[in-house]
Amino acid sequence: MSESQAKLQTWYVYMIRCADGSLYTGITTNPTRRLRQHSGEIKGGARYTRSRGPLQLVFLEECEDRSRASKREAQIKSLSVKEKQALLRPDFDFSAAAYRT
Repeated sequence: MSESQAKLQTWYVYMIRCADGSLYTGITTNPTRRLRQHSGEIKGGARYTRSRGPLQLVFLEECEDRSRASKREAQIKSLSVKEKQALLRPDFDFSAAAYRT
């Protein structure tokens, strides 16, 4: 894939809820494939999620590019559990506190 093609790809930040209630956050260009990887259906999932199924995709946010997705992932990972749970509410205002810098 060329650099220009990579820039045209849509990147996503996602959160998966594991069966034990924990949340796993990551980035991907293909949320469906990534969930299947984490679930062990196809090769490539994180070791953390392999033994914590079944898994549920609970958060998905589109980003312009990989850099922005990585930065947003880092922001989300720095949130408290309570703040992460707030992101999962359908009425959450993403323009406010979620975008701390």
